[in-house]
Amino acid sequence: DIKIPKNTLEAIIESYTRESGVRELEKKIGKILRKSARQYATDGYFAKQEIKPGDLYEFLGAPEYTRDKYQGNEYAGVVTGLAWTAVGGEILFVETSLSRGKGGRLTLTGNLGDVMKESAMLALEYIKAHASLLNLDEEIFDNWNIHVHVPEGAIPKDGPSAGITMATSLASALTQRKVKANLAMTGEITLRGKVLPVGGIKEKILAAKRAGIKNIILSEENRKNIDEIQEIYLKGLTFHYVKDVKEVFAIALEIAKSISSKLAKKALAAKIGVAGEEKIVDLALPLEGDLQLQILTFDDEEGKKVFWHSSAHIMAQAIKRLFPDTQFGIGPAI
Repeated sequence: DIKIPKNTLEAIIESYTRESGVRELEKKIGKILRKSARQYATDGYFAKQEIKPGDLYEFLGAPEYTRDKYQGNEYAGVVTGLAWTAVGGEILFVETSLSRGKGGRLTLTGNLGDVMKESAMLALEYIKAHASLLNLDEEIFDNWNIHVHVPEGAIPKDGPSAGITMATSLASALTQRKVKANLAMTGEITLRGKVLPVGGIKEKILAAKRAGIKNIILSEENRKNIDEIQEIYLKGLTFHYVKDVKEVFAIALEIAKSISSKLAKKALAAKIGVAGEEKIVDLALPLEGDLQLQILTFDDEEGKKVFWHSSAHIMAQAIKRLFPDTQFGIGPAI
């Protein structure tokens, strides 16, 4: 007898089939059995009576598919989305990068369909109209070009569920705030920022679990879809239900962090040639609500007050709120 254990069947499903049914699985098992039968007919015995995952290469060749894996959040502008396909759910990555250039051109690549292109344009217009929510200087849209890319360009992609993913990717790149680890999202947005429900929730959740995702952002109106899914499929997942894209940004984006004041002073003193870090002092600028922005300030050789922070645009917004009638300019990076 030939035995194919459960872990071997799982390996066949993950690496050699990509369908919603079991027809391809049946073909792969049949191929294993035919090779075993031929070997028995030739030699009079089975070389392997139990097929282990490591034996699959010998019977089926190199793996035909690789499972989507969560790629971390090492870079600002990279967001994990969830998509529905004819063979089940999948994760996809939306990447946004910035480059200097006049006019603020938006480039979309990755073999995107019309609906996804519209989602990206809509997301950018929303961020432009609500730049203050992210402490963005509006001039950034005139002096930087934006490139949005969805990898695996040979595969056509379309659908109405990438709106909040596009918006979060843009917001992350523009603010240089990374997306929190092990988080994915799905949902469409309107020009007003409302998050709309989408379909294929069960398939998307299974894709998230396979990829090791722990947190999922969904529209509040998709809560009823989660309630219909068996608890066994939801184990290990935390769901965040939102109504507005502002809530998405609050959940998904890491809080802006800067290096410690002591290290920042030391590095800044070395760059500007100040003898003594004591000449550089801390200053807290008020942001929206109870938030504060910690920056450094010093007097230059001409007696002018200089403010420094790792993000000049965020600092400029804070200074405008604190000194609304003061004229100032942003100089080159120190």
